[in-house]
This record gives sequence, C-alpha cells and structure tokens, in this order.
Amino acid sequence: MKKELPALFYKLLIIAATIIWGFSFVVVKDAVDAVPPAWLMGMRFVATAAILAVVFHKTLRANFDTSHLFAGVVLGVLSFLGFWIQTIGITDTTPGRNAFLTATYCVMVPFLYWIVAKRRPTVFNLVAAVMCIAGVGFVSLGGDFTFTMRWGDAMTLLSAVFFALHMVMVPVFANRRDIMTITIVQIGTSGLCGIAIGALSEPTPAFSSLGIDFWVQLGYLVIFASCLAMVFQNVAQAKIPPAQASLLLSLESVFGVAFSVLLYGEELTWMLLAGFALIFCAIVISEIFPRPKKK
Repeated sequence: MKKELPALFYKLLIIAATIIWGFSFVVVKDAVDAVPPAWLMGMRFVATAAILAVVFHKTLRANFDTSHLFAGVVLGVLSFLGFWIQTIGITDTTPGRNAFLTATYCVMVPFLYWIVAKRRPTVFNLVAAVMCIAGVGFVSLGGDFTFTMRWGDAMTLLSAVFFALHMVMVPVFANRRDIMTITIVQIGTSGLCGIAIGALSEPTPAFSSLGIDFWVQLGYLVIFASCLAMVFQNVAQAKIPPAQASLLLSLESVFGVAFSVLLYGEELTWMLLAGFALIFCAIVISEIFPRPKKK
C-alpha cells in the first residue's frame, strides 16, 4: 500500500511550477530578440509535443481518435493565439507588466463561462472585475497621471481573453475524453500553428547563426516551462482543492514581476505597485470566494 504524500508536497509542486513560469517571462523577453514570436512558439510547442508523445505514447495510442483530435485542435488554436499574442506583447512591454496583465484572464473566466454554461457570475466575480479594471488603469497611468498604455500592454490583455476562452473550453472538451491525449494534440496544434504563421508572416530565423544562449532559453521553455511545470500542475491539482490550487497558481504573476525586477531591471513605481496589488487581489477574490451552485 502506497503511503499518501502530505498536501504540503503538492502545494510545493504548484509553487515550483509558478516559479518556473514566472522566470519564463524574462526568458521569452530575451528569446524574441533572436527569433520572431510565432517561430518561437512553434519551435517550443512542436518540441514539447514530441517529448510528451514519446513519454505518453501508450496513452496516446490507446485514446487517440477523431473526437480527441477535434478537441485538441480547437484548444490548440486558442492556446496558440494566447501565447502568440502574449509573446508579441512582451516585445513592447516589460516582463512584469506582461505577467500581471496576462493574469487578468482569471477574472475574465467566470464571465465567459456564463456565456458557455449559463452560470451567472457571483457578486465576488463582479467586485473582482471592477478591481481588475482599476488595477489595469493604475498600470497604464504614468507618473503624471496620463494614460500611457503601451501597444504591448494592449496585446497582452488581448492574449488574456484567449487564455480565458481556453480555460473555459477545457472542461467542455475534457468530459469523457482523456486529458493527456487532448493535451498532446493541443500542444502539437499550437506548434504547427506557430510554424505556419511564422512561415507566412515572419522572417525565417537564421538557425545556423543562433547562439548557444537562445538554445538554452528554448530548452528551458520546452523542458521546464512546458513539460515539467505542466506535470507538476496536473499531479498537484489532482490532490488539493481547486480553490487552493488556483490561489497558488496566481503566484505566477508575482514571480514574473520579481524576476523582471531582479534580472531585467524593471523599475517599479508606486502606480505599478498599486496596479499589480489590485490585479492580484482581484485574482484572489475571483478564485477563492464561492461560485454559484449548479441548479
């Protein structure tokens, strides 16, 4: 009989995943200087899908069919749009702002889920939405109180919409399907979308002249930020309550800012701190307070 690991172990797994993802904002910021966004996402996700397909080949072989293919393709397109637009956004903003503005998807989810599942958002969701909008406003205000939202900030917020749509659609497609099979198809689809969009709209990277720094960065994004962190999240979320998991996952934006300040040299103003604090509080309220009961 296997001994059950303590809940703290699984919580630490999620925290480890958020640290990995937080650091990835700085990694992506550097990587897009060498390779355009779509190509970067394509290379990252094709490699990730290949690794996962090898590791989980028995699961993939046992479950793959047209139903899993359709679900994975739809989720893969949504996921790609989120990551691609987010990566475009980071070219014109800081990793810290990119991290926190992306995290606003947590607040959007209940409202998009209302459309899909007809479940009305709670008053807590409304409060969180107002706080989130106020937080974005603070992030966009300059020191002289002028509105200075960058193009990259706007793109990051748009990416959050696609991440929210993806999150809403996952439980819809996961019903009576194998989630790992869907995940592999999803990641593979995202990778192929990246290669296709890159080939059509971006200059082809000079692969032979890419330095070792880029390949190390890509390796980090594939092995740590995609494969390892995803396994950490999936294992942990099966063992701890969703509210606790969601709250811990929101730390990704905090670590994103921390690494941006320490490694990228991002300057934190009082306006930014106030905006980040409001957005973080909105995420916490949206994730941990009661959800409407199913009728």
